[in-house]
Amino acid sequence: MEGQKDVLLPQKMSAAASGYDLHAAVDEQVILQPGERRLIPTGFALSMPPELEAQIRPRSGLAYKHGITTLNSPGTIDADYRGEVKVLLINLGQEPFVIERNERIAQMVFQRVPQIQLNVVNELTETVRGAGGFGHTGR
Repeated sequence: MEGQKDVLLPQKMSAAASGYDLHAAVDEQVILQPGERRLIPTGFALSMPPELEAQIRPRSGLAYKHGITTLNSPGTIDADYRGEVKVLLINLGQEPFVIERNERIAQMVFQRVPQIQLNVVNELTETVRGAGGFGHTGR
């Protein structure tokens, strides 16, 4: 992308990693205050075949050490999206968090998306669980 030549592309940090680390393409230091959320640019766009989606997920180290996580997690990038990938970060920690250019801020994992045909029916098949929802099995 224009003006982002020095921003690192997504990269796996180990051979067996499932996610690609994403880097901040901020022009200047961003200070994310406790409770604050910001959309952070990554400096790249991508093209995928229609059977894939990219999921944006938090980095476990940032979440554990600083309370930095992604909202709308996992965030979905659809195969037909062609804009810059951005990461919606929130600071759930108690201290301001400084984001520098090229800092690893999130990870991206690719998943297959099955092609499903939805059908309208008048009844659903019975199951043991039935309509039991949130917390129905106890604590």
